[in-house]
Amino acid sequence: MSAPAAADKVVILDRDGTIVVDRGYLCDPSKLEFEPKAAEGLKWLYSHGYRLVVITNQSGIGRGFFTLEQLDAMDVRLNAMVAEAGARLEGIYSCPHTPEAGCSCRKPALGLLACAISDLRFDPASAVMIGDKESDVEFGRRAGARTILIRPGAPAATAGVRPDVIARDLMEAARAVTSLGDP
Repeated sequence: MSAPAAADKVVILDRDGTIVVDRGYLCDPSKLEFEPKAAEGLKWLYSHGYRLVVITNQSGIGRGFFTLEQLDAMDVRLNAMVAEAGARLEGIYSCPHTPEAGCSCRKPALGLLACAISDLRFDPASAVMIGDKESDVEFGRRAGARTILIRPGAPAATAGVRPDVIARDLMEAARAVTSLGDP
C-alpha cells in the first residue's frame, strides 16, 4: 500500500461531511460510515502520491458529549477504514473546543495547521483543503491553500466564501485535485 509521496503534495481534509457521514456528535466508532464515493476519492488521491491529513473540529468534547478517549477510538477506526480503502492518513488533528472558547485551533483558525506543518513538514501554499463547510474554505484561504467545497447534489454557488472548486463528492474533488496542477 505504499505510494510515492512528495513533501509538497498534501491534501487537508475535513472529517464529518467530507470523509464520513456527519452524524452530529458521533462517539461510537462502529457508526462511522464513509460518505458516498469518499473511499474511492481517498484511494485516488493516495495513489496519485498525495499525503492525506485530517483537520477537524470536534466540539462534542467541549460540550461534554464525548471524551478524548472516545475521539481516539474514532480516529483508530477512521485510520482502519482508510487503510481498508487502500489509502493512508498521515495524521488526524482535532480541535476539542466549542466555538465560544475562542481557541486558536478551531477552524478557520490555523492552530492545528501549524501542528500538522511542524509534524509533517509541508508548505500549506502547495496544499489543497477539501471540506463541506464554508469554514473549511475560509481555513484553506487563510492557509494560502487551494480550496474545494463538497456540495452533494448539484453544486451551487456559496454566499460567503469562494472555493476554487465545488465538487459533488470526494471522488469528484480528488479528480479536481489531480487536474489542478502545481500552484
